[in-house]
Amino acid sequence: MAMNLRMLGTTSDDGKCPTLYEDTVSGDIVVQGYTVNDPEEIAQLQNVLDGESFVRIPRDLLTRFAPTE
Repeated sequence: MAMNLRMLGTTSDDGKCPTLYEDTVSGDIVVQGYTVNDPEEIAQLQNVLDGESFVRIPRDLLTRFAPTE
């Protein structure tokens, strides 16, 4: 199924990441941010499945732009 993304908002001053998007087809939220690469940080994550990745985003981005429904 193809996504149709709508930008919800960003806290970036120059229009780059981090940014939140909504897939208007599924209602899922897509997050753009810097990838967590540090092995010690990744080791703290639980139940990681193949194909999953992790990005770091500021709390302010979620509190300002994340849907509440």
